[in-house]
Amino acid sequence: MKYLIAGLGNIGDEYANTRHNVGFDVLDTLATTEGFQFSPVRYASKAEYRYKGRIFILIKPATYMNLSGNAIRYWLDKEKLTPENLLVICDDLALPLGTLRLKARGSDGGHNGLIHINETLNTIDYPRLRIGIGSDFAKGRQVNYVLGKWEKAETEVLLPKIKECTDIIRSLGTIGIERTMNYFNKKSSLKP
Repeated sequence: MKYLIAGLGNIGDEYANTRHNVGFDVLDTLATTEGFQFSPVRYASKAEYRYKGRIFILIKPATYMNLSGNAIRYWLDKEKLTPENLLVICDDLALPLGTLRLKARGSDGGHNGLIHINETLNTIDYPRLRIGIGSDFAKGRQVNYVLGKWEKAETEVLLPKIKECTDIIRSLGTIGIERTMNYFNKKSSLKP
């Protein structure tokens, strides 16, 4: 079995460690933990990760967030995969900080990356993992918040959740979307 895992974000040093780049952060954490590196390729930085007989093609689109669908469409076609074997990882303003929500399909929720992916693939039927970044911003300051750097207190909440996201990737590949959703969504909703 082979999967395409797309962590969304924006390329460039000015976007590093920002809330909008949490998808990149998940894949970078997996790479650091498992000892592999990303290489620049067409439309993305790419790595391959093997786990329990599964192959994960990991991409960090280089198209900027609002054109993420271009990279995903290209790599789905190149790897001969269908949207069911895709996992998109992105930030979500509507979820409290650190909340994880895995879904097999769904709307874009106003997320520009997902909007473009839905339009480009012409479907909403693909798995997505949303990571709550909270919504602690004043009216009219949404863009500044999303593109802002993580605060120290936020990072302390987020780091174990990013590690959990790497577990979700492995679980998706080994036990499937339904069982992975049931386990991790329930776990994420539990109060500490």
